[in-house]
Amino acid sequence: MKQRAHMDGDVMIVAFFPLYTLGSDLRNSGASKYEDKPLTFKNYQLVLALTFAMEEINKTPALLHNLTLGFDICTVEDGLPTAFKNPFICFFGNYTVPNYSCISGSKSIGALTGPSGVSSAQIGPLLDLYRFPQLTIGPFDQALNDHRKFPALYQMASKDTSIATAMVSLLVYFRWNWVGLLTFLDENGLWILPLLKEEMDKNRVCVAFELAIQNYGWELPMRRRSLTRGSFHVPLAFSHHHSDVSGFTDFVKAVNPSKYPEDYFLARLWFLSFNCSDSESDCVTWQNCPRDASLDWLPGHIFDMTMSGESYNIYNAVYAVAQALHEMLLHQTEVQTMENRKETVPSPAQLHPFLKNTQFQNPAGEQITLDNKRKLEAEYDIVNIWNFPQGLDFKVKIGQFSPFPLHDHQLSLSEDLVEWPIETTEPLHSVCSESCGPGFRKSLQEGKAACCFDCTPCTENEMANATDMEQCVKCPDHQYANTQRNQCLLRAASFLAYGEPLGMALACLALGLSTLTAAVLGVFVKHHNTPIVKANNQALSYILLLSLIFCFLCSLLFIGRPNTVTCMLQQTTFGVAFTVAVSAVLAKTVTVVLAFKVTTPGRRMRWLLVSGAPNFIIPICLLIQVTLCGIWLGTSPPFIDTDTYSEHGHLIILCNKGSLTAFYCVLGFLGSLALTSFTVAFLARNLPDTFNEAKFLTFSMLVFCSVWLTFLPVYHSAKGKVMVAVEVFSILASSTGLLGCIFVPKCYIILIRPNINCVHGFRDRKCPGQNNTS
Repeated sequence: MKQRAHMDGDVMIVAFFPLYTLGSDLRNSGASKYEDKPLTFKNYQLVLALTFAMEEINKTPALLHNLTLGFDICTVEDGLPTAFKNPFICFFGNYTVPNYSCISGSKSIGALTGPSGVSSAQIGPLLDLYRFPQLTIGPFDQALNDHRKFPALYQMASKDTSIATAMVSLLVYFRWNWVGLLTFLDENGLWILPLLKEEMDKNRVCVAFELAIQNYGWELPMRRRSLTRGSFHVPLAFSHHHSDVSGFTDFVKAVNPSKYPEDYFLARLWFLSFNCSDSESDCVTWQNCPRDASLDWLPGHIFDMTMSGESYNIYNAVYAVAQALHEMLLHQTEVQTMENRKETVPSPAQLHPFLKNTQFQNPAGEQITLDNKRKLEAEYDIVNIWNFPQGLDFKVKIGQFSPFPLHDHQLSLSEDLVEWPIETTEPLHSVCSESCGPGFRKSLQEGKAACCFDCTPCTENEMANATDMEQCVKCPDHQYANTQRNQCLLRAASFLAYGEPLGMALACLALGLSTLTAAVLGVFVKHHNTPIVKANNQALSYILLLSLIFCFLCSLLFIGRPNTVTCMLQQTTFGVAFTVAVSAVLAKTVTVVLAFKVTTPGRRMRWLLVSGAPNFIIPICLLIQVTLCGIWLGTSPPFIDTDTYSEHGHLIILCNKGSLTAFYCVLGFLGSLALTSFTVAFLARNLPDTFNEAKFLTFSMLVFCSVWLTFLPVYHSAKGKVMVAVEVFSILASSTGLLGCIFVPKCYIILIRPNINCVHGFRDRKCPGQNNTS
């Protein structure tokens, strides 16, 4: 087996390819150095690609005119002590004598290196000494992108600036957020790792563990997080180089399952690699590729195949050299007349300016440029490795990532082509925590990765209608969250309506009591000449009955849908009406006290009684209450409000009192007035009781005060329309207490016992004409 391959031409391109597999023990004595190094099919493709491109260019009359291209292929071995041996032989004929050339009249114009970036970097300094153009055919390598270190080097592969985005896009597509990260400890791995992690952070993808690979050997994990939590089923091999994938495959086959069961399980499941190549329409197919006689040492049983990524880069590299050389020859023709052009071989250093500016369209229709600033970003094929019996692996393209998407769709994937492991047709899960369904929000765990979280139910009146929501959304005021907390429903308006039983009962009660009060007033008007009506100031009784009618009717303002008018009238009408009623009771009580305390003519109390001073109590109290209500309405009046918390699923419409200070001032004045009335009536309770209502006034104020003292705690503990119903009931109860305790005994005498409705002395209650028998 030879170490070189040759095809003659007027201009030669030197190619340094690894034709043989690595791994043989060169120290094996008694055997050829290449005896255990069979030619690999992948490297065989590189030779065929170079041959095919040369033949195609030489048959194209529009290129190079009468010049023909040829090549010299020298095998190289990455990382071996003899890595420089063949390059020296190809250039100088004797690698033991540096800078001395045994070869005269060299026709070499450029060199192809790769696909390994390591071998390209090793050969680069040697080629740069002679300003020899170097075109690398491997994947884009950041280490080779330093123009100060490699000024004569051109990378044929597209830029890999979108590789991190492509990788993470695939993770997001399958909803994988808990993945293993495998990377090589070289300049490319160190370059892509920060970009990959940054892109993963943007998309909430977390690293379950990291494995670092150095020199194609596996080391201990750099950082490994616990795998006991979550569901980790999809380890991913994120390879920056095509050859790295095969290295990962070798690792998978080499892992001892009994010694490293976890690593074996993770590695054998499934892995993806990004194969940097062009679309299927750009692939070039070889049919019966012609071969030079000097290539007979190569195996010739397969010539019908599709180009790999490296083969396609070789194809473009040869065309790039031909285009640059063609432009240089045209330029020389314009400057001077060329003589014996076939014998004149251009200097390799002269080719650099034309290579840097080379931009052309290859026969496959793709635009090719060697300038990194104008070079387009790479498109990535997504390849699924199908496993066949006996260890055969078949790469199937299942999708593509393009940095120039149409309609914002960078990733296109045919999921039905994916072969999943363990005989399943569903995508595997790779998550630290299962997704939080609707009605729950993600709650991050302290000290854990962002992908590890607990699912916390949404609180009341909040909902989450999607999976993995960071925060629950609060429902609007007119809506409420259902019991599952996954949607907001429209609230039903709620208020103390006339149509519902409670509202109807209270309204009927208010109308009935007000009618009863009006009937009592009619009885008093009809019997206004009787002693019992005239007793204790007839006018005050009429005023008290009229105020009680308004007290009963003002409760209707609290029933029905609240509006601006009813909200402003509710508390003010209640306060004014009850102020008149209580002040009338106070005036009646004071009248009784004055009447029985006047025993000596000429005393001041007699003057107060005769002058009608008790009658001024009502207007004074009314003026004070009206003033308070006026200030209330003028500063912060009541308004319509809503309550969304008291009843689930209901929007309670109620009247907000506005200024609580004004409300309690009105209520406090009414309470102090009632307390004064009760005190005066209590002091007068033992006065002579012939037609005397002192005891009845005392009982009425006792009932009144008891009702409102009970009202305060019950009112503040009630919610929604129950609170309104409590206030209405208290109004009706207190008004009924006044009506019942003061006027029911009198109506009983007027209507049932008219015989005693006369005055014939304090001790003789019988009227004339009746039998005075006991």
